[in-house]
Amino acid sequence: MTMNEPPPGPDPLGYRAPGKLPLPQQANPTWLGHVQPEHYRRAPANSQSRFQPALPAALPAVANGRRSAGVVGLALAGGFLAFFSLFLVLPFLLGRTGIAGFAIGFMASLVPLGTVLLAVRFIDRWEPEPRPLLVFAFVWGSVVSIAVTMLIQPYFSLVAGPASGLDYATFAVTVQAPVVEEFAKSLGLLMLLLFAPKHFDGPVDGVVFAFTIAAGFAFTENILYFGRAIAESSDAGTGFAVVFFLRGVMSPFAHAIFTGTTGLIMGLAARRGGTGLAVLAFAVGLVPAILLHSGWNRMGPDFLAQYVLVQVPIFLLAVLVIVLLRVAERRLTRQRLREYAAAGWFTAAEVEAFATTGGRRAALRWARSVGRAAQMQALLHAATRLAFTRQRILSGRDVPAHQRDEQYQLAEIAALRAAVVG
Repeated sequence: MTMNEPPPGPDPLGYRAPGKLPLPQQANPTWLGHVQPEHYRRAPANSQSRFQPALPAALPAVANGRRSAGVVGLALAGGFLAFFSLFLVLPFLLGRTGIAGFAIGFMASLVPLGTVLLAVRFIDRWEPEPRPLLVFAFVWGSVVSIAVTMLIQPYFSLVAGPASGLDYATFAVTVQAPVVEEFAKSLGLLMLLLFAPKHFDGPVDGVVFAFTIAAGFAFTENILYFGRAIAESSDAGTGFAVVFFLRGVMSPFAHAIFTGTTGLIMGLAARRGGTGLAVLAFAVGLVPAILLHSGWNRMGPDFLAQYVLVQVPIFLLAVLVIVLLRVAERRLTRQRLREYAAAGWFTAAEVEAFATTGGRRAALRWARSVGRAAQMQALLHAATRLAFTRQRILSGRDVPAHQRDEQYQLAEIAALRAAVVG
């Protein structure tokens, strides 16, 4: 039997009639997990119909070493860039806010920052990204992208300003800031895509990383605006309150939504066409981000009306898109784990426990009752990673490498499952 032939006996996944390239009827549970028939292949069979009792002795070190190279490299690069960027960003902030303004602005900026990071945590719950990559994204947004913006803006203004035909103030707000800031933030997305592609292979990943970068950028920018309101206003309390309400209460997600469109488009491209198409999507994704940013900055005397009639619907649309992405992720996970179940790696009950929200809650409740919550959480995350590795295999991109990852992950799940069961 070849890899692409349907399994003998019962047909739990609903294979079509035998043909050259059979494809299960449910192989494409959502638009997020589309598979071409020529790329479909069965999950590797568990010949013993049971999990291995433990990981092979040499396997964890090899697997972890292979997987962490890009993550470690980005973390080191991010730290290096952040260190040197601070020499540019910190004096700039202190020079415009003063020490008192900086300190108050820093503390006040934690409020909108916390709001956005809580949203990131909610979006990222199903398949959490490695923490070092999230730290890299935040550091890029809060320090490196600010430095890039400061370095590029004078040259952009010199080249594009006269050609725009706008007065400098209008040009700076409606053209320069949107173009340069979105480019600087999205460079971080491009770095993540190029050097950690296994963790940036879908629209949800793109949104998570984009929101984190934007949260960092807005954090530093808020320090500047809040601190400057205190340092420059004749009535520091009133000036600060107005700016905090506008930026910290009415628009904590503004930058996240701008950059989120770039991350979404890059993630969709990465899922469908690999790194080359996703790099092209970097340029394409900048367009809606710049337009949204410019539209926000253009709001003037009729700010409140535009906020209610334009910006609030945009925010609600963003929420709807995120909800749909999460639903698609769950459906995709369930279908891919069902295919592993057909190959003998999971039971049907385990698929429901690992791939549905209610099943995960029930599994964690049971695990807490027997003191194995940490092991169960690790198993849930490992099963989700396995499902997305299978999706990468079925996309037809770099199949041998992803099949090796699949074997490591199956062995990891065997050990985690044994730890949970005890």
